[in-house]
Amino acid sequence: MSVDTPRRIVLLRHAKADWPQVSDHERPLAERGRADAPVAGRRLAETGIAPDLALCSSAVRTRETWKLAVQELAHRPRTVYEDRMYEASLGELIALVNETPDDVEDLLLIGHNPGMHAMADALSGDADGDLLARMNRSGFPTSAIAVLTFDGPWKSVEHGVARLVDFWAPHA
Repeated sequence: MSVDTPRRIVLLRHAKADWPQVSDHERPLAERGRADAPVAGRRLAETGIAPDLALCSSAVRTRETWKLAVQELAHRPRTVYEDRMYEASLGELIALVNETPDDVEDLLLIGHNPGMHAMADALSGDADGDLLARMNRSGFPTSAIAVLTFDGPWKSVEHGVARLVDFWAPHA
């Protein structure tokens, strides 16, 4: 695969989490989250994007979101549960994306806010229609999905390099 191959980054924020008396990392999905995660999975399936690799935060709520969402996809991508995605800054998320092997065409990240929103906003040098404005108005709610495209190697991902081509949230 050429390093100039068109690539996609799909960002999925975890579904709505509950607030039991556990550490933040161990918070499970709330009832609404368990209902929304498969809906987000169906939306991913409808886009026709078949991620080659999914990087999922190791937090319980992201793993539960992915477990429910991936069942809606025709093809289960290779999945890596990544401790570094939990509480990751924008710079740390970009560094993770920069490590992606060049044979990956479509990359899915399942993570948290404010990181998912910051990543979508920072990478979007351009956007289709009013997608960027809609995404920023919504605040990137739980189960939201952003799809960004760019050309070049993963190590070239930086601020403004991508185009926001889709934004969806189940309750927006």
